[in-house]
Amino acid sequence: MPDNVRSALAKAEAVTDALPWLARHQGRTVVIKLGGHAMVNDDLTAAFARDIVFLRQVGLRPVVVHGGGPQINAELERRGLKREFKGGLRVTSPESMDVVRMVLAGQVQRDLVGLINRYSPLAVGMTGEDANTLTAKRFVPWIDGEPVDVGRVGEITGVDTGALHSLLADGRIPVVSPLARSAEDGLVYNVNADTVAAALATALRAETLVMMTDVAGLCAGWPHSQEVIPRLTACELEKLLPELSDGMVPKMTGCLDAVRGGVGAARVIDGRVPHSVLLEMFTDDGVGTVIVPDPDESEVMPIA
Repeated sequence: MPDNVRSALAKAEAVTDALPWLARHQGRTVVIKLGGHAMVNDDLTAAFARDIVFLRQVGLRPVVVHGGGPQINAELERRGLKREFKGGLRVTSPESMDVVRMVLAGQVQRDLVGLINRYSPLAVGMTGEDANTLTAKRFVPWIDGEPVDVGRVGEITGVDTGALHSLLADGRIPVVSPLARSAEDGLVYNVNADTVAAALATALRAETLVMMTDVAGLCAGWPHSQEVIPRLTACELEKLLPELSDGMVPKMTGCLDAVRGGVGAARVIDGRVPHSVLLEMFTDDGVGTVIVPDPDESEVMPIA
């Protein structure tokens, strides 16, 4: 068989193998949080943009939420501003907040929107400030038993999905920066992107929440083991939360909140793998950990 025919057959088989998943996800909303290495590696970011357009073209309704930690760090350093973290949270002074807002909404979001639109002109950039999509209040975490001031870091108090529903109904791909305005003091707050993605997925009643990370998934016994847990129920995840590293806590807490808030499943996937979104959504060979709601007790068969 000629090589060109063999290559064409492989492509045809890949499409037909995806048919059951395409039918299952048709017309469903999926919220995808882009972060980590996939945001700073040009090839991975380009692959992600193509994946998002593919999802839209085959009938899904993707919503993208992005972070921007590396880009924020670079700009803070360029301006001679200090980087500080407490309990895994970026301490955000008023001066730092100006940088955060500029980088997220003026750089990272615009670059991502432009990249998606290079493949198909569907992406529309927005922040949580737009149309009061997200409202927040100042977040004061407790660290080592004491309340800690982390500055302009926000905790979500409300979600208005009107603008997102309008964009999705028009066939657009919303790309959301994790910023929110407070109804109490009128200030704009920096909100953890994982938390924003989970809140939007819950409010939109999404079928799936996808968190892209720089690890292969949630590992059992980390750091002593790198064995990825392929599947967890909400209760099983809740028991593991106290053992997790600071970086994984917001992601996994968001996943837990989402599936308990009505989202069909939450997936933590390896963003270092090209086309990891498609691999997770449309094949049996996933690249991460899936969290599902607890089984309905009425559906659990009694033990004889």
